[in-house]
Amino acid sequence: MVGLALVIERFSSLKTAKVLPPKLLDEAIGVSRNAIPGPEVVTKLEKNSGLGEVLAAGFRALNANPHSTEDDLRAAMEAAGRIVAHRLERYLPALATIASAAPLLGLLGTVIGMIEIFGSQSPSTGAVGTGNPAQLAHGISVALYNTAFGLMVAIPALIFWRYFRTRVDEYLLNLELAGERFARHLNTLRI
Repeated sequence: MVGLALVIERFSSLKTAKVLPPKLLDEAIGVSRNAIPGPEVVTKLEKNSGLGEVLAAGFRALNANPHSTEDDLRAAMEAAGRIVAHRLERYLPALATIASAAPLLGLLGTVIGMIEIFGSQSPSTGAVGTGNPAQLAHGISVALYNTAFGLMVAIPALIFWRYFRTRVDEYLLNLELAGERFARHLNTLRI
């Protein structure tokens, strides 16, 4: 259930419109061709998306100090980018933990079940072969269900973790490239 909740949350949070709207960079560059936008425009940009937060950090740095060096602008945008990156990677470790722990928990259930089965099959009188084979077969079957359920949880969790990990990596690369382009643009606006 936790894994399913994490998958739904990540699908919702990692939409392209929430992270990296396609035309936002060009719009931000267009708005600032002649002058740096005011604080209300920067605040609106910041609330737009993850990319908006990075771009807004560059505007804020330039608004705070029009004589900022290029390194200062880049540092401000990188700091905002790290915050966005952290938010994009949120819950991925939990999903990875579920993917790796579920088969182990299933195996643990199988081992405990097998121990109980074989313990119940030991004759109390000391005579060999007095265990019930049907009961033994049923017990083994139930114990193996534990492994199957563990794998049924782990396999989808692993698939979704890899999918989200790849998606986040792609977003981070695109954010970095957009930030680089925007930093060069802001560098032309410095006084």
